[in-house]
Amino acid sequence: MPRSLYDTDLDPQDMRGAIAAFPDHLADGWGRGADGVGVDDDVTGIVICGMGGSAIGGDLVRALSAEDSRVPVLVNRSYGVPGWVGASTLVIGSSYSGGTEETLSAFEAARQRGARLAAVTSGGTLQEKADGHPVITIPGGMQPRAALGYSLGVLLRVFRDSGLLDLSDDAFLTALGHAKQRADAYSEDDRTNLAREISGALEGTLPVVYTGPGLMEPVGMRWRTQIHENAKHPAVGNVFPELDHNEIMGYEAGPADVLGRMEVLALKDTDDHPQTGRRFDITRELVARTVSGWRSVASEGESRLDRMLSLIQLGDWVSFWLAMRKGVDPTPVETIQNLKGALAG
Repeated sequence: MPRSLYDTDLDPQDMRGAIAAFPDHLADGWGRGADGVGVDDDVTGIVICGMGGSAIGGDLVRALSAEDSRVPVLVNRSYGVPGWVGASTLVIGSSYSGGTEETLSAFEAARQRGARLAAVTSGGTLQEKADGHPVITIPGGMQPRAALGYSLGVLLRVFRDSGLLDLSDDAFLTALGHAKQRADAYSEDDRTNLAREISGALEGTLPVVYTGPGLMEPVGMRWRTQIHENAKHPAVGNVFPELDHNEIMGYEAGPADVLGRMEVLALKDTDDHPQTGRRFDITRELVARTVSGWRSVASEGESRLDRMLSLIQLGDWVSFWLAMRKGVDPTPVETIQNLKGALAG
């Protein structure tokens, strides 16, 4: 009889359910994003201030809108804001808890510069600081990384309605429908589940996540951070073609015991430049014999959003099933909480 991986005792806060609810969160966020935040025609730049799970939605929307947006978009992970931020800049503070110190500091710095302000949060200090400015509230009570559907849905709607992202209602609904199908498939504790299978290949290894630039770059980041937080497991990564100008040399004479435990995950997309596709293949030929394994995973879907979501969801579920294989609770992030406590002390 096939071995079951899921253990309710390892998942008392139901991270499985939270990941499975991603499509519902996305739909809810899309609806909430219709309220209150607009990008005026005289805005010359957008800065999304956030950290961790509250920033990744900005990364994804920035990548999705890169071909459509009439203004530059920056995701700011810092206590301050760039010197060019001013009265014609829209600064969106994104903090799920409303208490992220870096985001609050940057938000205040933007206020001092006279920037136009808005916020996406479940409440807390950020909501208070944004009083008098547009605030989109999202439900609380989750880990920030599990609330990606909300923050992503909100920003997708804001950008779409402001003419910064070419995304029709039909395209969104199609992507949402596919997301629901994937949630059903990847949540199954079954050997035919691709996410469960990939997690088995990662157990006992150092995952190395490679992508091309653009659409898949923030997806690679999401894979790594979800493996970190859910599976409590190290993961690294890089981006083609840059890695072929430096990182590839590390495989030439690196420690054999380290290289032999590296499992490469190459996340591919149809938007990848043809030369980037060739680089994936040639780099694999050059280094595959020195590492534990090299697996290529291609995005699927009818639109850029659909394809992006296909690999976001796969990565989230890979991290969950890896946690189950390791026997760790995917929800708590004790070391992060200890760090925050030490900083506050």
